Amino acid sequence: MTPDPSARITWFEAASIYTQPRVVAMAFLGFSAGLPFLLVFSTLTAWLRDDGVSKGSIGFFAWIGITYSIKVFWAPVVDRLRLPLLTRTLGQRRSWMLVGQLGIALGLLAMSLMGTSALGVLSLCALLVAFSSATQDIAIDAYRIEAAVDEYQGAMSASYIFGYRIALLAAGAGALYLAEYFGWQAAYIVMACLVGIGIATVMLISEPEVDPTRVDKAVELRIVSTLNTGSRSIRDIQSWFIGAVAAPFLEFFERQGRFALVVLVFIAVFRLSDIAMGIMANPFYLDLGYSKTEIANVAKIFGFFMSITGSAVCGVLVVKWGIFRPLIIGAVAVAVTNLLFAVLAMSEPKVTYLAIVISADNISGGFAATAFIAYLSSLTNRAYTATQYALFSSLMTLPGKFISGFSGLVVENFGYFEFFIVAALLGLPSILLVISLRARINSDQGSHP
Repeated sequence: MTPDPSARITWFEAASIYTQPRVVAMAFLGFSAGLPFLLVFSTLTAWLRDDGVSKGSIGFFAWIGITYSIKVFWAPVVDRLRLPLLTRTLGQRRSWMLVGQLGIALGLLAMSLMGTSALGVLSLCALLVAFSSATQDIAIDAYRIEAAVDEYQGAMSASYIFGYRIALLAAGAGALYLAEYFGWQAAYIVMACLVGIGIATVMLISEPEVDPTRVDKAVELRIVSTLNTGSRSIRDIQSWFIGAVAAPFLEFFERQGRFALVVLVFIAVFRLSDIAMGIMANPFYLDLGYSKTEIANVAKIFGFFMSITGSAVCGVLVVKWGIFRPLIIGAVAVAVTNLLFAVLAMSEPKVTYLAIVISADNISGGFAATAFIAYLSSLTNRAYTATQYALFSSLMTLPGKFISGFSGLVVENFGYFEFFIVAALLGLPSILLVISLRARINSDQGSHP
């Protein structure tokens, strides 16, 4: 049996994980990852509307966001392709981070120079930012997983989320303040300069060492041997494609066996509950009678600190308890907080009530997200880190985004109380599945002393 982590790690030792250099560095990499996101979404749409661009034209800019959902398609390139000079100097992960950051900075500067007078060119510049940002995300996720053992992934995730949230404040409220006083073009120039934080971090951190003896080549070698046809160049191309694209997926199914589909279903449903209700949050607050100022102060600013608190606590518990107990707590908490929203829907609009529900929601959301990222990180094989994690991260959001499209219809036909009850029920499959997966892990450990 594997010993209980709590028997060998004190609470002080668990909390001290946040002083580790690579955990600290993840906050700065999280900032680098979060900075471009709003600059091609809500902040950009505010700029477009402020300059008088029609709502119809603004709507087309939403397509740029598809880039983040399809990054799995070029993740194999980031995983395997070595960049001339850069990879030799910086390593595989740091070199791709740097390329992504340079693309982000170039795209933001180009956006500031183009302005809204040439929407076609502006959209291409925004697409460059989004593509470079998604590429950077692939490399950062791979670095985070390879730079620390599974027990530290909770803290790495919490640190990343903290930096990411700070970046959202900078690219959201910060950019709006700059635009108000200095203009939109100046705001985007400042944002481009802030990319330097990520570049400096990449230069200061060290490339993670992946033990080549742990790289499982068995799957790709078997496939390559069956396709031993054609010229040498054709075989080389086949070998690269199999190693970069086919093997990551086949290796996962071979390693997980009959539980592979259960794991994938769990990944797909874990965030159904919070994603499904998330899109209706602001309309819900407004319909209850809360003012925009109250929503901003409580849901955005106060909620930010609550989310960070939940993430930080979870990071410590993953070190102390392992991944599954925090994962179960997070799954239950997310479902329960939707029930609190149902209670809020039947209450009079008092700021105290809003603060209580927002506190519970953001603490549980930050806690669950940190535990889930740690779990996804533990699923990856270090031989195919970027590709497998990109698959998992895409799968965890797509079902929720699809279902959330029907949230408005549920509210219109039944009401907010019923909507939040349904959202809570959507969390039940994830609770049952995580308990099942934990039982399977305990069974495997019990049969292999």
